[in-house]
Amino acid sequence: MADPRIIAVDLDERTILWRNADVEQERRIAIFDLIEGNHFAPQRRYPDGYAGPYRIALRVEEGRLAIDIKREDGDLLETYVLGLARFRRPIKGYFAICDSYYQAIRNATAEAIETVDMARRALHNEAAELLKERLDGKIEVDFDTARRLFTLICVLHIRG
Repeated sequence: MADPRIIAVDLDERTILWRNADVEQERRIAIFDLIEGNHFAPQRRYPDGYAGPYRIALRVEEGRLAIDIKREDGDLLETYVLGLARFRRPIKGYFAICDSYYQAIRNATAEAIETVDMARRALHNEAAELLKERLDGKIEVDFDTARRLFTLICVLHIRG
């Protein structure tokens, strides 16, 4: 019986070079929300018909995202590699808008915070759509899953 969802997420700690309290909070929330509700269905048929649930591990290698897709018991099914060149601008923009958002939370008016937050959400939504497009035909994900995965991709790109 198919169970196309993620039940665990691991991030390659060697890839994450620097983080602060805000980044840690984003990471925790993204992983928690992802596990609570997601749709993740690799489109490749596995020889024994396995169709979830999945454990995934994310890492960045040579400018590409590697997604290890594993069975519930942790046995590796496949590694999907996604080029990240088209994500450079959204990642850079997301970092910039997040910095503005965190500064606004500490110093700005409610209206200014709302304006920055709306811009942050719009950029995040665009990046999620791009991720869905890049995974099309390989891994089926819903919009919310793509948003949370994009957050985790950004965490893997923090350089301090």
